[in-house]
Amino acid sequence: MTKTLGLIGSGMIGGMLARLAVAAGLDVVLSNSRGPQTLADLVGELGPQARAATPAEAARAGDLVVATIPLGAYDRLPADALAGRTVIDTMNYYPERDGAIAGLDTREATSSALVQRHLVDSRVVKACNNIFFFSLLTAARPAGSPDRSALPIAGDDPAAKAEVAELLDALGYDTVDIGTLADSWRSEPGTPVYVRPYFPGRPPFGASQEVFQRWFRESPAPAVSAARVKELTALALRDHAGERLPGTLTSD
Repeated sequence: MTKTLGLIGSGMIGGMLARLAVAAGLDVVLSNSRGPQTLADLVGELGPQARAATPAEAARAGDLVVATIPLGAYDRLPADALAGRTVIDTMNYYPERDGAIAGLDTREATSSALVQRHLVDSRVVKACNNIFFFSLLTAARPAGSPDRSALPIAGDDPAAKAEVAELLDALGYDTVDIGTLADSWRSEPGTPVYVRPYFPGRPPFGASQEVFQRWFRESPAPAVSAARVKELTALALRDHAGERLPGTLTSD
């Protein structure tokens, strides 16, 4: 059972996962590329269950560790410190942000497969990459809730996937196993299960941050059931994976 969640990257997804983890009674160890001192406000908001550290320290402290940094920096993840750990990979490939990455533009590999090659002694599980960070917070529901949503997970190690499913259950989500890391493209940007199903309508992209956040907090999150996730991931086409950043979504 996970008692401490380590986070390498404490931005949008990382910050929301930290909030959910603290609400579930877990300790969190936060880190980023700029140093522990830059996380003082977030640690203060989260309270005594949270502390800031370096990425290597967060890697060693976590029973499970979340890697939630821009994909272009995946090879900076501390492989030695993460050896033997189950690593939750939330990262997506956005070429306009990450630059061209060999093997991804040609669909020869998935982004998570590249992460696993770097973290050769870790067990990588793809999760939480297909949901917008505000949706991640507002769609969480207790186990057994009729409006509980599910998230797809993928990985090569069944035991590691079970660990991640147990964590996500504690954080407020059911899970759907969509296969190995080679199958993880089914939840990547541009696929049917990516971001849009969890929106309660069209978000006011381009509005002020205050308006944007209020829209998510006041708009009821739709339930995206496990059955719906299975249906959507089955519809995915490989040629359509890897598109735009969520903030540039259009209605088409």
